[in-house]
Amino acid sequence: MDIHIIDEDENPMLHRTDVRFELTHENATPSRLSVRDSLAAKLNKDASEVVVRKLDTRFGMRKTIGTARVYDNPQYAQEVEQDHMLERNKITTDGEHPDDAEPEEA
Repeated sequence: MDIHIIDEDENPMLHRTDVRFELTHENATPSRLSVRDSLAAKLNKDASEVVVRKLDTRFGMRKTIGTARVYDNPQYAQEVEQDHMLERNKITTDGEHPDDAEPEEA
């Protein structure tokens, strides 16, 4: 899997950089988490600071165009991003997985 950064836009008000990238892969479209980890490694960031927003693969092609938001730290990501995007990217608050929480007793 090879990642090429197409465009980077700084967004200082939200403490992030909006990234557009092209991904070349051999087989099926890679998972969101593997793309997130590869993109984080390429940008020298922690995986919890990268939120992959969109992956678009044309039928029969081995190239995927994607967008991601790269935050200055994980707390900014948790404050700004929608809950479903944090869940898709496996970014949780306080380092816990949402399913690990114990149910409350009535």
